[in-house]
Amino acid sequence: MITFVLSLAALVLGYFLYGRFVERVFGPDDRPTPAIAKADGVDFMVLPSWKIFMIQFLNIAGTGPIFGAIMGAKFGPAAYLWIVFGCIFAGATHDYLSGMLSIRNGGANLPEIIGKYLGNATKQIMLIFSVFLLMMVGAVFVYSPALLLQKLCLSSVPGIEILSNSTFWIIVIFVYYVIATMMPIDKIIGKIYPLFAFSLLFMAVALMAMLFVKMPDIPEVWEGVGEASLTTKSIFPCLFITIACGAISGFHATQSPLMARCVKSEKMGRPIFYGAMITEGLVALIWATVAMYFFYNEPTPGYQEMAGGEEIISKAPAIVSMVCDNWLGLFGSILAILGVVAAPITSGDTALRSARLIIADFIHLEQKTVRKRLYVCIPMFATVIALLIWQMANPEGFDVIWSWFGWSNQTLSVFTLWAITVYLYQQKKNYWISLVPAVFMTVVSVVYLLTEQIF
Repeated sequence: MITFVLSLAALVLGYFLYGRFVERVFGPDDRPTPAIAKADGVDFMVLPSWKIFMIQFLNIAGTGPIFGAIMGAKFGPAAYLWIVFGCIFAGATHDYLSGMLSIRNGGANLPEIIGKYLGNATKQIMLIFSVFLLMMVGAVFVYSPALLLQKLCLSSVPGIEILSNSTFWIIVIFVYYVIATMMPIDKIIGKIYPLFAFSLLFMAVALMAMLFVKMPDIPEVWEGVGEASLTTKSIFPCLFITIACGAISGFHATQSPLMARCVKSEKMGRPIFYGAMITEGLVALIWATVAMYFFYNEPTPGYQEMAGGEEIISKAPAIVSMVCDNWLGLFGSILAILGVVAAPITSGDTALRSARLIIADFIHLEQKTVRKRLYVCIPMFATVIALLIWQMANPEGFDVIWSWFGWSNQTLSVFTLWAITVYLYQQKKNYWISLVPAVFMTVVSVVYLLTEQIF
């Protein structure tokens, strides 16, 4: 537990110390933001800073800092090092600077930013890459919360057959995605996200409290980073792909422009973009520690069997349900699982919203009218439905799509970091803050592609 406590403190200090340093490097000023200069009442509008933070946090969280942390826990205490150093020096820096670049470029989406600094050819590749990644996020983040809701209903409201059917929940969640993707950002996302954020934060705080109550015996970093691993996979590069959300995730840079279009002042950037990533790192740290407790101590019958094998991502919803039931009781478990459910749902809807805006910007189609939003959304939703059908029809479909998502997610972060580096170099600013993580993540993505079977 000493490593866990030190890691918590390091993340908090990282926000106040390194986060302030990164902010000074960028240099926010008082120029009008896109929320003011381009207000349209749909995607560009000023929102309160606390609400933007909650939306940004939920947008980027998904199941990544939960499921990814559970899988990453099998690497032992090495997961702590990656979450802490990755989050502070790579992920939060990536999120803050990509968000600020979007603000400086009129709320531009990620392919536009990459194209401006890495060239038009790269922009075209990234446009296709980003949209495909976002649609994969939509498919993955329909399936995983549906399984969690199914398991929650089986334990809390037995006897109602339709609620215990995952297909029913997939349909319900997807219908919500359609509505949230189409509606102005303040109508649904701006109103219900604070409630979702409460559930997610309750889950994190409750599990952290239980960790301090139980004070479990967990391997510490100084006992051997590699020796405590419970997986045959190598730490490099697999750990750095497995734990993405919570350390660094390219998907986040597709979400930052959504909030860049709602920020009143550039000086709000650090608490919103850097702060949301640090908060996600805290969630990942808590879940990694909880998972290590269950991996190494086997306090619940059946947990080791459920978590066994190399590919446990499809079992992650059941693991989450078991952990919450065992530690928090029925009421606490319901709130905690709703928090875990809220994370992927709120990432899935904004992923599809981002995809809509990227496509619309590319084909120069205004999005003020519902009819023109439908022009973009119908083929996009059809693609996500096709991915869902394939995922449900294949026993390993979820694992395969998650593997694609993991690699493409980190590859996207590579292009974003290089674009940021070019910007900082052109502005004669300290470009080392993005160059070092750019080089590291480039090596990780290339080595993973060459050594792991993902296609």
